[in-house]
Amino acid sequence: MSLMVSISGIRGIVGATLTPEIVVQYASAFAQYCNRGRIVIGRDGRITGKSIGHILSSTLLSMGCDVIALGVSPTPTVQLAVSRMKASGGVSVTASHNPMEWNGMKFISPSGMFLDREESERFWTIARRPERTYAAWGRQGKHAADDTFIAKHIEAILSLPLLNVEIVRKRRLRVVVDCVNASAGAMVPRLLREFGCTVIEMNCDLSGIFSHKPEPLPENLSELCARVKAEEADLGIAVDPDGDRLALTDEHGAPFGEEYTIASAVRFVLEKEARLQTAESRKQQSVVVNLSTTRAVDDIAKQYGAQVYRTPVGEINVAKKMKEVGSLIGGEGSGGVILPALHFARDASVGIGLILQLLAEFGGPLSQLKKSMPQYVITKTQIAVDFGNIDSALQRLVDRYGRNGNVTTLDGVKIDFEDSWVHLRKSNTEPIIRIIAEARTKEAAEELTRSVCKDLKA
Repeated sequence: MSLMVSISGIRGIVGATLTPEIVVQYASAFAQYCNRGRIVIGRDGRITGKSIGHILSSTLLSMGCDVIALGVSPTPTVQLAVSRMKASGGVSVTASHNPMEWNGMKFISPSGMFLDREESERFWTIARRPERTYAAWGRQGKHAADDTFIAKHIEAILSLPLLNVEIVRKRRLRVVVDCVNASAGAMVPRLLREFGCTVIEMNCDLSGIFSHKPEPLPENLSELCARVKAEEADLGIAVDPDGDRLALTDEHGAPFGEEYTIASAVRFVLEKEARLQTAESRKQQSVVVNLSTTRAVDDIAKQYGAQVYRTPVGEINVAKKMKEVGSLIGGEGSGGVILPALHFARDASVGIGLILQLLAEFGGPLSQLKKSMPQYVITKTQIAVDFGNIDSALQRLVDRYGRNGNVTTLDGVKIDFEDSWVHLRKSNTEPIIRIIAEARTKEAAEELTRSVCKDLKA
């Protein structure tokens, strides 16, 4: 497998596709892209993060950049630090939910958002050039460590006007938290204790040794589910290695569903906003999610008269649209919550704050909260298709279903039906099509997938 380069940054297997030479290539290019300004860096806690961080830092210093090093920090913390410190850019050393042998770098603009497609193209153009001009000995950058930003991040969440921490503290929630021994372990348990929770920690030691597959999907959280039941906890919380995706389990140890992370956050924020508005001041609010996010968001938004915008998959696509339309809340169905009142970044910790507040005000258990939400089931699969036939196969679907006007081609092909939908996207690295379907039942979603696959192969 080759190095993965996308608007999500770069990722590779350390020592194979991600080497010191690659780190220097992209770090020096980013320094040039940022006009050799001040750069904030942090890392997700992987065992290879320190060595890559040293190479990154030394390269930036050699290019004449001042470096602010946060140490082990969630990616959203790095993003918040970039925007609040008015830095020229930021780099998070992380491979997100990839396995331990992977690492990478996510590149952050001065806004605290990731580079968009156009910005990435300019950055990649610099990275492809062989020449670099390093700073003379007297113009090397200055290095400073700053270990205060996790505390600042927590304080910023606790200070949000949407939250009333005392209400949550009175609920005295008992929470099991699994941070997969990565960066969220430095923040999430502390945040939960600030909310008055009794915290049972799992995999929060920052060793970088993942105790299970790090993506916070139900199939990877069996130990968390069992621990919640054994501890008679109110809920379980799982966060991915760099702290931007949030998954929950209810008091019975049943997965809440990462799609319902964003749906719950949307419900809380729109409900809170509706209470604050008067008839005279009422205006239509908006929510932004990607095309693959549950329709439960649309149902909830409709209850509060809010408009839903949908974007191509990818945090930067959602964040840019949110900024453009001034939305209150948004994110992605993978468990990523974006709250503009804090910053334009997927942030598991702010998601935790919103859902704890929602649960405290709801008064009942998390399982009952889930039952009070619109009910849908999402299935995910993939099929192999020859690279040369992928586009023609997708076009067949457009031709077949487009006559009814329910097809979107903004990102792959999405087909909407009355109470279901299916979204097909081709992989950039493999000859496969990824298929996400949603319906009222699992059986209906699976049948929809089978029907579309049949049409693809026709």
